[in-house]
Amino acid sequence: MAESTTAVGPHVAAPAIPAGRGPGGRGPGAGKDPGPDTGSGPDLASATALQVLRTLDSGPRGLTDEAAEERLARFGENTPPDWRPPSWPRRVLRGLRDPFTAVLLGLGLVSAAVASWGTAGVIIFLVMVSCALCSLGEHRADRAVSRLRDLIATTATVLRRSGEDGPPVPREVPVDQLVPGDVVLLGPGEPVPADVRLLRATGLHVHQAALTGESAPVPKHPVDAPGPADGAPYLRPHLCFQGTSVTAGSGTAVVTATGARTHLATAHAGRHRRGPGAFQTSVRGVSLILVRFMLLTPPLVLMANAALRGRGLETLPFAMAVAVALTPEMLPVVVTTCLARGASLLARRHGVIVKRLPALHDLGAMEVLCLDKTGTLTQDRPVVDRALDAAGRDDPEVLGLAAVNAWWTLHLADLPLPDSLDEAILDAADEEEALRYEGVAALPFDPVRRLTTAVVLAPGRLGTHLLVVKGAVEAVLDRCALADGERERLHALADREAARGVRLLAIATAERRARLRDWTPADERGLTFRGFVTLRDAVTDTAADALRVLADRGVTVKVLTGDHPGTAARACHDLGLDVGGMLTADRVDAMSDEELAVAVRDTTVFARCTPEHKARIVAALRATGRTTGFLGDGANDLPALGAADVGICPRDAVHVARESADVVLGGPAGPDGPHSPGPKDLTGIGHALSAGRHASGNIAAYLRVTLSSNVGNVIAMLAVGVLLPFLPMLPAQVLVQNLCFDAAQLAFAYSPARRAAERRPAVLRPRDLLRFITGFGLLNAVADLATFGVLVGSFCGPGGWDDELVFHSGWFTENLLTQALVMVVLHTGRRTAEGTAGGGGRGVGPVGWAAGALAVAGLLLPLSPLGAALGMSALPVVYYLELAAVLSLYALALVTVRKRYERRMAAREA
Repeated sequence: MAESTTAVGPHVAAPAIPAGRGPGGRGPGAGKDPGPDTGSGPDLASATALQVLRTLDSGPRGLTDEAAEERLARFGENTPPDWRPPSWPRRVLRGLRDPFTAVLLGLGLVSAAVASWGTAGVIIFLVMVSCALCSLGEHRADRAVSRLRDLIATTATVLRRSGEDGPPVPREVPVDQLVPGDVVLLGPGEPVPADVRLLRATGLHVHQAALTGESAPVPKHPVDAPGPADGAPYLRPHLCFQGTSVTAGSGTAVVTATGARTHLATAHAGRHRRGPGAFQTSVRGVSLILVRFMLLTPPLVLMANAALRGRGLETLPFAMAVAVALTPEMLPVVVTTCLARGASLLARRHGVIVKRLPALHDLGAMEVLCLDKTGTLTQDRPVVDRALDAAGRDDPEVLGLAAVNAWWTLHLADLPLPDSLDEAILDAADEEEALRYEGVAALPFDPVRRLTTAVVLAPGRLGTHLLVVKGAVEAVLDRCALADGERERLHALADREAARGVRLLAIATAERRARLRDWTPADERGLTFRGFVTLRDAVTDTAADALRVLADRGVTVKVLTGDHPGTAARACHDLGLDVGGMLTADRVDAMSDEELAVAVRDTTVFARCTPEHKARIVAALRATGRTTGFLGDGANDLPALGAADVGICPRDAVHVARESADVVLGGPAGPDGPHSPGPKDLTGIGHALSAGRHASGNIAAYLRVTLSSNVGNVIAMLAVGVLLPFLPMLPAQVLVQNLCFDAAQLAFAYSPARRAAERRPAVLRPRDLLRFITGFGLLNAVADLATFGVLVGSFCGPGGWDDELVFHSGWFTENLLTQALVMVVLHTGRRTAEGTAGGGGRGVGPVGWAAGALAVAGLLLPLSPLGAALGMSALPVVYYLELAAVLSLYALALVTVRKRYERRMAAREA
């Protein structure tokens, strides 16, 4: 195999994260030396092969079984650092760190302190239910992610001996049984099972995209005297790392680091920790608003009653009841139920695992999604783009010659499998054309020559051998018999093709007289140039559909890749993604954080990015106030996954990425079962986006309806409490009213999705929410005060002020009816604006039924024995007629104000 550096330039593979001094060095997480004498031995990355073997107390024949068992007991299994899920008590305590849950718990404790046991019991019960639901959802996600560990390779071929004098025998052993000093055999298609140092290699190429982001395989070969470490360890040709895979060739290597001492494990240990996400920030903002109101309410009630009615601390239970009435105590339960239900449906229907429940809301609020190209938008294999002759015209004969080279190199050079480039050529070419030639010999690829040669017998050309040479553009052109001007012209043609973002292989031939002696690289001279084969990265089958869904949902996509700018642009072109602007890593380095925050707005592609660049770009996007997600699958994506509001990865990502991500996308299962690797499927991101926006929309609707109703009730209750010689409602009545409203509010978690709400990010902005609840809360207070006027003027009247039973009953009924009306108009009534075809159905829906049940409770409770026990009595029929008139006017006002609000919001979004 040969690859061109003309298209993508030399490999620049920056380290995914800072590491120690080498694969066997004392990087973060290294608790013990990898070999018996490592502590005093040389740096394994820069030592010779003999020094490495001596340091590890090993040899080319491998370890004995006894030595392997001793080292396994000493160093532990070759597994990534155990991710231990938190215990149940810790999960519950973590749930209490939510700002609003903590405030609600504080209110419960204060209620208990003033002997308001009913209120305290209800609040603490709701807090416990919320924590339990949240813990259960995260526990299920943790179990699902742990099952995905089956995606990791399970065996490796290792040389072991039964005793000191025994011969080395290749055997398959579980990967977790490898130890430092083991000699392993590497072959095409196999993952590198640990960090290793090459002893021998033939045409070995390793795919390092999971660690570096580069899509092109990297040639690897042993180096006798590596010298001091210079630059990233991934650039060193004699080192291979866990998390990479062999694409071509074979090799023998000694294991230098296992388990927690590998670079991959170090990457996991050093991943970035994100700050508060969009959901946490929004909830904190809403909580601060509510805390101010709740802290202000009890003193106001006490002072007003003391100043105007001469009441003292006997009004403290009522003051606490009013504070609780202002509080949306069902918020933790509704939020957790919405998120847990959405996460459960995603897992069952689409295989998408939401590991952190608030991440589902962040998905719904996501405005920008950053994508890693390699392994996410593109597959880890190339496909043939074109075959060109020396003039730049399409020429299928050039592809046929490339196929002859690939076919006979595979069969005559003892390669078990073709490399990815040869496989792409054989897939695109006519196999019968290659079989017309009879193979004679093959000179396989090596990293010095950067080309391969197949010697064949051409049909009808007896006594003549045809050399078919394929390799890097520079290497092939240097061996062709060309005039200087022609050579420059071909280089310019290659550069123009490379600018399209493709990789190039040059094809040349030479006729030689048949002979019996071996063919050598010295015969690769005086060649006739035949043309180029261009290759591009194969895009993921579902990537184009996923990008269209994101565009339709108002999500801006940005590509962050370690690849060459041309390669990235080509992939975007193949996927139909408009490249509005492009920045390379060197230009990003030259910008301040403020300049970068401006530049990221209009830039679509960021190329040549290291992991630190990706994290910085994501942080700059978040600094602009937009909720930002990141989708990646490699260890080099860990910093960006941690820097985003929500980190996403496909199911076949490396295990450290799966454990660091908030959301793991589903996909079709592989042939070995539901948790084996299957084809990459990015359509899950569209399903996750819909689920997030559905859950976020229901949470926002709950907050709007509940808070506007609560604020209106509290304002009216404070005003009426000052005017009346008795309390407008008894604490027990306030508690029962809250319980009825709380039970009805749970319906918000089961409200069906509406397509209109899924077309834009569901961002919960505290300032907008405050304006909404203030406006509609005042409108609700007006309705309550109008009811107060009806009660005082018609039923209490002169001499009737002391009829507390009538007033309490009428006030109780009116409160529940107005709350039911608010639920219908401000939530269920949205169908008139969004249409009933958007997934909401044509029926009443859960919220409508809940509102109806709440209205029935308001009408019947005062007439029931429970009503009498609570201090309420039956009301005259005429009161219901007058109340109907008040509610009709209130409904008309609600609809009018709601329509004006929706028009204003639509104009602002436009």
